[in-house]
Amino acid sequence: MGNESYQHFASREVTQQSTHMHSVETRPMHALITTITNKDLDQLSLLFDSYRVFYKMKSDVASARAFLSQRIKNSDSTIFVARVDDAGLVGFVQLYPLFSSTRMKQIWLLNDLYVSPLFRGNRISVDLINRAKQHARETKSAGLTLETAKSNTIGNSLYIKTEFELDRDHNFYAWNV
Repeated sequence: MGNESYQHFASREVTQQSTHMHSVETRPMHALITTITNKDLDQLSLLFDSYRVFYKMKSDVASARAFLSQRIKNSDSTIFVARVDDAGLVGFVQLYPLFSSTRMKQIWLLNDLYVSPLFRGNRISVDLINRAKQHARETKSAGLTLETAKSNTIGNSLYIKTEFELDRDHNFYAWNV
């Protein structure tokens, strides 16, 4: 299966509040996981801006759009999106290519993972991670790597649940300009 032709359907149960009768209705939700296209850029820009705001950055949709447009144009990253029929794009995962000298292989940095708060709890993040894993296998890379804050209890739980291993053997350092 090629990257462009991959489509993954996720059937999940979603609870919706009825505005007329105050009753709870359950119906299946289908999330389609696909590779980003240029026509998705406006919706993705809004999601990406929300992701950045979640990490305490100032909202700037225009800059988010320009940043993503450059990533797509330059093929700097691989972006998969989750689409729900009535809602459009509801989540994304962005991967950046790195290289491991010791393994002499490419490795993918899972840098960004976000699902709209209205759609969390429906395993969409798991589906996005699984698509990223499939991409790592398809590109014959050494795997995926990521980092998250120790205080991100939901994210840390998700990564353990999706078979990432916590690296207790290495220290990671940063230098900022």
